Amino acid sequence: MINLAQDGGLWTVTINRPDKANSLTPEMLEELCRIVESAREARALILTGAGKVFSAGADLDAARAGLAVSPLWERLSGALLRLNGLTIAALNGTAAGGALGMVLACDLRIAVPSAKIFYPVMKLGFLPQPSDPARLTTLVGPSRAKLILMAGQKIPAEEALIWGLIDRITPPETLLTEAATLAADTMGATTDHAAAIKALIR
Repeated sequence: MINLAQDGGLWTVTINRPDKANSLTPEMLEELCRIVESAREARALILTGAGKVFSAGADLDAARAGLAVSPLWERLSGALLRLNGLTIAALNGTAAGGALGMVLACDLRIAVPSAKIFYPVMKLGFLPQPSDPARLTTLVGPSRAKLILMAGQKIPAEEALIWGLIDRITPPETLLTEAATLAADTMGATTDHAAAIKALIR
């Protein structure tokens, strides 16, 4: 239920469980970790979903069994953060819950107009993954981070763009093309060059 397409140095990873809003089981999350950890030589990695939802986060049954607080979420976001190549979250729809962690860990975020972003940890009684609040606050500031994490607000794509939570809104039919276009310059460089520029930005 996790698909990988490789075109030279461009890796496209698709969460493919659209009948369940691309909610993640432990096996799917483990597979995402494995793929990202093996992508050290990828010049660019695009993370997207099948259907009309990027991901609803943890599968409800799996969440109740402990997936909501699994260290796999941090393992995945940490692996994305360590990649030398450009990482792009191409949101084909709403990103919710723990799935937001992998989105925040990407270098760029683009989304279709219908996408919403929310993280209902307050309502569900869970804490967010440890690194997510700091990354979220870096992008949108502390008050807006509290709107998402404490007030449970669902942020539509247009508002998320104004906040800086996403970088561009793109029609669904051109989402992956736009992601590949954004990756084009990095695709023409070495991973060492990309890593050096990332280090300077950080």
